[in-house]
Amino acid sequence: MSVELDHLVIASATLDEGVAWCETTLGVTPGPGGKHPLMGTHNRLLKIATSVFPSAYLEIIAIDPAAPPPSRTRWFGLDTPELQAQLRSGPRLIHAVARTTNLDMHRWGLITLGLQPGEPISASRETPTGVLAWQILVRRDGQLECQGALPTLIQWSGQHPAQSMPESGITLESLTLKGLPERVQALLRLKGVQIESSLPAQPPPGAPEPPGLGESDSNPAVITVKLNTPRGTLNL
Repeated sequence: MSVELDHLVIASATLDEGVAWCETTLGVTPGPGGKHPLMGTHNRLLKIATSVFPSAYLEIIAIDPAAPPPSRTRWFGLDTPELQAQLRSGPRLIHAVARTTNLDMHRWGLITLGLQPGEPISASRETPTGVLAWQILVRRDGQLECQGALPTLIQWSGQHPAQSMPESGITLESLTLKGLPERVQALLRLKGVQIESSLPAQPPPGAPEPPGLGESDSNPAVITVKLNTPRGTLNL
């Protein structure tokens, strides 16, 4: 049973900064999103679906300064000092979320392979077209497995958010995950996703680091995407 890309995660220090990045870099304004009371975050969304990646969308997410602190660590490593330091220099692509129709089966499969994909938590938010509800795997420490190369797994209940999103003029051409073990790919069978089992090479000491979305850091990217945008093809 394969899984499909659900959405890409762009983290930002503030949601306003994420929206400004989207307008400047991608050439479009993201659509509305919502608030996640369970995690103290909020987001904006943008459809990037194709026939290869049906219902895929881009999520720009940030900690909601108006929300009370959550009783647990936030998803996607948003609480980690390392990521917070990186986001001070600008938004960045940090992760992919994959959609499954059997979350429990895939979770136990990953655990059997020696990974820690997290525990299922239930979340929801109100939208003008009704309530969105889902289950998602989140580790207690909020960290991402395989340095972020292992997609977070999600299972939707009822409607999917992309159903009500208009076309954005942006489409996802390719997604590559680096450092994902081959045994994991055999279990998940990620549709349309390119897999490289080895981690990207570290730059030699003293070598200049390539710029990313925000300030470059010492960790090579484990996730890269190619988007077709009104400003042309863009690699993130």
